[in-house]
Amino acid sequence: MFVLVVGAGRVGSSVATSALRAGHTVSVLDEDPLSHERLDVELGSSWEESGGRFTIGTALEMDALTESLLIFAARRDHLRQRIEPALAAGNTVLCDRFTDATFAYQGAGRDFDWHVLTQLERWVQADRQPDLTLWFDVEPAQAAARRAAARQPDRLERMDEAFFERVRAGYARRQSDHPRRIVRIDARGSLASVWAQVEQEVGHRGWW
Repeated sequence: MFVLVVGAGRVGSSVATSALRAGHTVSVLDEDPLSHERLDVELGSSWEESGGRFTIGTALEMDALTESLLIFAARRDHLRQRIEPALAAGNTVLCDRFTDATFAYQGAGRDFDWHVLTQLERWVQADRQPDLTLWFDVEPAQAAARRAAARQPDRLERMDEAFFERVRAGYARRQSDHPRRIVRIDARGSLASVWAQVEQEVGHRGWW
């Protein structure tokens, strides 16, 4: 089973992922059941790919195509080196961000051509898609407040509210295109209410 957790600024998703790991038997990638695919796209002098984390050094601007090509290059390697072997071994993969997030952030947020992203998706992933994407949805202003209270924002998280309105619309569009796979989780409420929704969506598929 391949489960993806997404949302603007990871609102609620990290808590739900921790709960999934703690409450159920999940074994992926040498007993690390969370497969991170996080891209901090800041072009500069250093380039590091380690454990599924792809980081490009100091902050210089790049266009959306460059950003997308780097994301999908990292994703291809991540699929081959970590995700596919784990799935082939019968493990469950919980992944923080994946192609659904790319369509939301680069496609909608950065106003990049969805047809190009779709072609990259086909080239890189073939038929591989998550079995379930949990989209943790909340208004951008509330998401920004939660992020500010939790940590220092990364480059994309420092974008303005209008950017995150577009990201949110991008997730909604992606869900409309894939309604059976992508589930909206209302992340405005308490952690208990968010977790109850996750339990329901995962449970009714017979995975627990």
